[in-house]
Amino acid sequence: MRGKPIKAVDGINFSVHKGESVGIVGESGCGKSTTGYAITHLIKPTSGKVLFDGEVLKSRTNKDRAKIAKKIQLIFQNTTSSLNPKFSVGHSIEEPFLIHKIGKDSADRRKLVLELMDAVGLKESQFDAYPHELSGGQRQRIGIARALSLNPELIVCDEPVSALDVSVQAQILNLMKRLQKRYDLTYIFISHDLPVVQHFCDRVIVMYLGNIVEMADRDEIFKNPIHPYTKALLESVPIADPQKSSLDAVIEGDVPSPQNPPDGCPFNTRCKSGEGDCFVKKPELRDFGDGHVAACHRV
Repeated sequence: MRGKPIKAVDGINFSVHKGESVGIVGESGCGKSTTGYAITHLIKPTSGKVLFDGEVLKSRTNKDRAKIAKKIQLIFQNTTSSLNPKFSVGHSIEEPFLIHKIGKDSADRRKLVLELMDAVGLKESQFDAYPHELSGGQRQRIGIARALSLNPELIVCDEPVSALDVSVQAQILNLMKRLQKRYDLTYIFISHDLPVVQHFCDRVIVMYLGNIVEMADRDEIFKNPIHPYTKALLESVPIADPQKSSLDAVIEGDVPSPQNPPDGCPFNTRCKSGEGDCFVKKPELRDFGDGHVAACHRV
């Protein structure tokens, strides 16, 4: 904008260990999905690096993109728009095999597709069904099968259950847990649903206005949050008890525009304890022990 860049994600840095599930949480517009798309190179990072097993990922050529696809896949949030309505279930799951020339012939590919359908809980009778004939949970199972088709090591899950009913959410989450053990998968799980993250993830990253403000193991984040924003998020989770309202804990104000971020701490416009350096100097992430890091001057 007029020569000034708008940063959707602003200099974040974190690692993901093989076999773990890392949750990325925060309000809408904090940069969660952009982070996921940058990791998969669906959005090419403006600067910085994405490393996989020590190798810098590049997406300059089709060969580079194919190499990334075999290592990292993505499960999309919207099960309707992420599937081609003209493709049957079998065609949708077979497509990655066709693109990457996997399978000797159509019969061999059909066998591979049926194996994936069975793994994600879809019936053989649904092979020729179309997305509009299926429920949201069944469509998401197609998305999971597509993500598994190239045997990736890392799957980025962009709010994969937010559009589903609660009972269906539980089915999909339990399915993803079983598949993680079966295929030795690593997950980056992007969500705004804190109870789901608490159930599913091993480690949690909290983002605000494109920045990481806190990061720790799941139990540590939920039992001992440090950053005021993390505390406010946890206190804002609705409680199923009319005698214990969480309305008083709702964070006041809106997330500032990334076009005009505040000086100092990104959270200072909504923080109740901000003073002094909070409005002048941007806090850096500090380690408070056992890998629990937070960016706050007041801690």
